[in-house]
Amino acid sequence: MIAAAGGAALALGSCATMSAEQCLAGDWSGQGYADGQQGLTMSRLDDHAKACAEHGVSPDAAAYASGRRRGLLRYCTPGSGFEVGRTGSSYAGVCPSGLEADFMYGYRDGEIVHHVEQALASARSRVDSLGARLEELDEKIIAKQAEARADGLTEAQREEVRKRIAEIRRERADTERDWRRAQDEIDDAERDVRDVRWRFRDQYGSW
Repeated sequence: MIAAAGGAALALGSCATMSAEQCLAGDWSGQGYADGQQGLTMSRLDDHAKACAEHGVSPDAAAYASGRRRGLLRYCTPGSGFEVGRTGSSYAGVCPSGLEADFMYGYRDGEIVHHVEQALASARSRVDSLGARLEELDEKIIAKQAEARADGLTEAQREEVRKRIAEIRRERADTERDWRRAQDEIDDAERDVRDVRWRFRDQYGSW
């Protein structure tokens, strides 16, 4: 079981979790249901209590817990687990023992998809970064070539500029080799993504 709470839940806890209208409406069963559907832990009620204390409202813990249990029935499914894993979200260990195995089955499948999609994004980012570096090096070469032709330089100074141009050209050649390897990585990653989409499409549909 993955014990860490989700980063999304932590982010939500950093601000008021319920509006004044929600607090005054007092639909604690409905709030629990909504939170359960999101896979949030019972500690979420503490955040709500703090938010509603500003409006003189205390939560109904029993109603909240009852609603949350119903919400977890919607959350703790293989399809939901797949989405949680696919998006790289964490599982906070909230599913009842009778439902957790099915949820985790989908969650682990989702993690497989997340891994290959992240690999593809990383490869694309590397190609973009290396491509930008190639453009930068080309601009440097052009500038240095103009510098080498400038009037008033001694032969020794021109030779230093030519040496620098040679250094930049070597760096450019290395960078281009890395760029080509990164292009191959994109091809491999795209194939992996196609494979997992085909592998899981009948079970989880398209995404």
